[in-house]
Amino acid sequence: MTPASKTSVANDQSVDALIKTIRIPPRPSMLADVQAELSSREPDPRRLAATISHDVSLSASLLKLTNSSFFGLRLKASSVDHAVQLLGMQQCGLLMTGIIARQSIQIENVSLIKFWDFSSKRAQAMSYLAGCMRVCPVDLAHTFGLFCDIGIPILMERFPDYQQTLELAYQQLEHKFTFIEQEKHHTSHTSIGALMARTWGLPEEVCSAILLHHDYAVLQDTATSERVRALVALSLVAEYAIHKYHGQETLAEWEKGGQQALDFLGLASDELEDRLEELHELFNHVH
Repeated sequence: MTPASKTSVANDQSVDALIKTIRIPPRPSMLADVQAELSSREPDPRRLAATISHDVSLSASLLKLTNSSFFGLRLKASSVDHAVQLLGMQQCGLLMTGIIARQSIQIENVSLIKFWDFSSKRAQAMSYLAGCMRVCPVDLAHTFGLFCDIGIPILMERFPDYQQTLELAYQQLEHKFTFIEQEKHHTSHTSIGALMARTWGLPEEVCSAILLHHDYAVLQDTATSERVRALVALSLVAEYAIHKYHGQETLAEWEKGGQQALDFLGLASDELEDRLEELHELFNHVH
């Protein structure tokens, strides 16, 4: 074995050892039960409602979301059964995945309110865009939007200085976002996020898109699944919309990949402005 290959093996081993010190939250049993019901041969809304009802906290969160202004339902859900009837099983499954993720990902002494607010907006924006543009299924877009950056809080828990790394990476125009993470911590939120998504039984296209979502060259790579590329492109448009909604005109990631995203989606600049307006209207109704 040459000195270079010995070094490479040693590096691989040290990275493997590092990853073992990062806590990937196990898939909660409630999520496994919800996923099992939705993927069964004959999904039953009553069985799904009964599963959710076993957890009082999750039931209360589902009812609160169902009755929020975002859905604008004419009737208010009075029970979990009623919520499943009003929203449908698939929508309830998506909401439950988000609620369970929030409860499972916690960091001591760190508030994740902004993180989840951004993730929820991205999921809603991607769902809306996927519905309008028909480039991938709406539920896939929503799931990816929610879990896209799930590696971030996991790495914040592992590395006390990870917040500084994030700030550097967000400003980086020259290198890929993940290059900065790799330099500082020998791993990235995309790698850890994809690992967690697989652990939680999320669709393989979501796992792949999490891994690749800062690699904008993939948008022109026809060997990569069309849906994976659609998720990467939609997430960039959604994040650009969120930043502009909050009055931030510049976004380094948009400078790096925005044009490739627009080209992939076939969106002209005037169409983009229309979409941004529609998304800002959507955000105005989300509380």
